[in-house]
Amino acid sequence: MDARLHYMDHLRALAMLAGVLFHAALAYSPLMQPWFPTADRQASPWVDALAWGLHLVRMPLFFVVAGFFAAWVVARRGQAALLRQRVRRIAVPFVLAWPLVMAALAGSTVWAALNVEHPSPMLAMLREHMQSPDAAPAPLSTGHLWFLYYLLLFTVLHWVLRTLDLGRFAPALMRRSPAWLLAGLPLLLVPALASVSAPHPAPEGFLPQFWAIGFYGAFFAFGALLHAAPDWLARVQPWLPRLALACAVFYVLFLWCLGVEPPGPERLTASWGVAALEAGLSAWLTVLCLGLGQRFLDRPNPLMRYLAQSSYFTYLLHLPLLFALQYLLMDLDWAWPLKFALASAGTLAGCLLAYQALVRHTPLRRFVG
Repeated sequence: MDARLHYMDHLRALAMLAGVLFHAALAYSPLMQPWFPTADRQASPWVDALAWGLHLVRMPLFFVVAGFFAAWVVARRGQAALLRQRVRRIAVPFVLAWPLVMAALAGSTVWAALNVEHPSPMLAMLREHMQSPDAAPAPLSTGHLWFLYYLLLFTVLHWVLRTLDLGRFAPALMRRSPAWLLAGLPLLLVPALASVSAPHPAPEGFLPQFWAIGFYGAFFAFGALLHAAPDWLARVQPWLPRLALACAVFYVLFLWCLGVEPPGPERLTASWGVAALEAGLSAWLTVLCLGLGQRFLDRPNPLMRYLAQSSYFTYLLHLPLLFALQYLLMDLDWAWPLKFALASAGTLAGCLLAYQALVRHTPLRRFVG
């Protein structure tokens, strides 16, 4: 398979860029107002209707594409080439970007806690914590770079499974009717999602979390199997209208459940029913995006190619820039849609300008281009 699969490039770019919109939307989400540092005084349930759909599909889709391209590299160049590529493209950027990103986030958040007149509940709590004489330092976290940490982990697990030939029965599943995987994948995800709160949190700790390995690892494995069964997406095309209808019904139920059972300290794990809704939505929305992407995005497009090339660097850089902009917007009495648009557009513009100046025509493109 030497032809470039444009839709995979484009879906990876869209999954990364959706993260910018998702993180920008959380500032205006009623559900996240008590928990998110940049939470604004204004919020709208329409934001929740947008944000949690992105949350359920963007990282599962990213890990499917990552698994697909991992299998692609192994098939064309071997396992050693994949390990070398992962060191250059993931380990080195993570080691170099993590301290810079965390320092920038900490600096802007401390400034906001001390200077913003209308702080979010989280900023107000931080302000009180900073004034305590025996305040403990914040625990170390991977922040929004957690996906790099898990990509490295999945690369090792992928090598172990291939070496021990533990996945030899999985290709038989891909040869069966798509109904088997469409039903089986959500069932596989339910136990992982039932062990954490809903919506599922980001696994930002340095200690690997088993639920995240089971959840995101299943999508990574699915992507690797897609490479071995290139006709599976063509066979799932007739199922897409039914998947879209099922996702619409499940999503309405999921939003209703979030209103009835909002996340909080007293609800550290999701009910099995909510976990089943999350699992079905994550799996089916991901397959829906793959099927629609193959149908409509599998052609060269200069704009999408540029976004695909810049999306990795954009995602690494976006959160410190977004937080700084939203902290500056907090005290303004502007309508939330205007703040949301300014924060999102300003973040994307800043990241693309930085990519153009620092990465595209420099040696850094080998690492994050």
